[in-house]
Amino acid sequence: MTTFLIVIIALALIFDFINGFHDAANSIATIVSTKVLTPFQAVLWAALFNSVAFFIFKDHGVADTVAKTVHSEMITQSNMMVVIFSGLIAAIAWNLLTWWFGIPSSSSHTLIGGFAGAAIAHGGFGTINSAIILKTASFIFLAPVIGMIMALIISLWFLNSFRKGHVPKLISIFILLLVGLFLYKNLEFDAAKLTTHYESYAMKVIFYSKNFKWILLAFILVIMAVFTFFLNTLNANRSNQWFRRLQLVSSAAFSIGHGGNDAQKVMGIITAALIAGGTIPDFKHMPFWVPMACYAAIGIGTMSGGWKIVKTMGTKITKVTPFEGVAAETAGAITLFVTEALKIPVSTTHTITGAIMGVGATKRLSAVRWGVTVNLLWAWILTIPVSGLLAAGVYSIVKLFF
Repeated sequence: MTTFLIVIIALALIFDFINGFHDAANSIATIVSTKVLTPFQAVLWAALFNSVAFFIFKDHGVADTVAKTVHSEMITQSNMMVVIFSGLIAAIAWNLLTWWFGIPSSSSHTLIGGFAGAAIAHGGFGTINSAIILKTASFIFLAPVIGMIMALIISLWFLNSFRKGHVPKLISIFILLLVGLFLYKNLEFDAAKLTTHYESYAMKVIFYSKNFKWILLAFILVIMAVFTFFLNTLNANRSNQWFRRLQLVSSAAFSIGHGGNDAQKVMGIITAALIAGGTIPDFKHMPFWVPMACYAAIGIGTMSGGWKIVKTMGTKITKVTPFEGVAAETAGAITLFVTEALKIPVSTTHTITGAIMGVGATKRLSAVRWGVTVNLLWAWILTIPVSGLLAAGVYSIVKLFF
């Protein structure tokens, strides 16, 4: 392994670490603002479940998508290394700048923008996979909208469950049946391991499932559905206490989605570098240490916190209660799990911001500080082109020495 390749891997893991503390706000903003956990407890909680994602997301579909952002066959190995290096430098610079000003921009789009910008500087627009770039860019707008719609639906479901009547209960029964049918139709198991006798069948179903993430998501939906049966029997104080407990589950689920989505983007970059360096022949031969190192780096980064962005996410968009925190985090988790399954590298920042706006809008539209969200939208739109321009500049400088 060459020195330059080692430098690139180190830079990628540094970016992953920065991604962790830059995007820590995504996982902990609502749970800190509702005072369910202290800031220190919250970052430990989020970091733990960022790393747990290593055992859940095993197909690495998002990583594969990111690795294919650039047509590597159109760039020589030595130039590909310079492209990746330049993209990482630009992504780190933009992440640190937005963190300093407390702007919750997308680390995912920063990385993809930097990678693409350096490739364009090398060989023009023909070197990038425009389909992946356009799909990623479209989710600048789609991710927050999906998060907002999901949060609205979940919030209204909970709100209607507070009232007397059978409609919310019928909805919950329908969701339970739907979850059961989906799991029955879609879960696949390693038949050879299921035939062993040294473990209980239930444990084997969980751990040998090829779709463990769907079991986890189904578990969250089942908890919510069962919980709604009892909401109309609780007074305001008791329901608030239950939502504070439930927020621990929803925050953990969102942190798993965050780790599974964001760590994979760095895995894709490192794998592309290993292929360019001749260490491995293709993506399927990704070494085991790559996902392990990426999940560890993002978890450690999350433990470092990101307090400036926490303030923006947790208080400036709208005031969040435990009930709204559960709705926003659950909506964000569902969105991240589904997009990961579709191999789409979406922004966790955009997703949770949209979800927070969604729960705010259920109270009244004026409860959302739309001026703040407009400023955030501009930052989101600018992230890919600015990162690309920065990377192109870095590439031009680095090429003078190679």
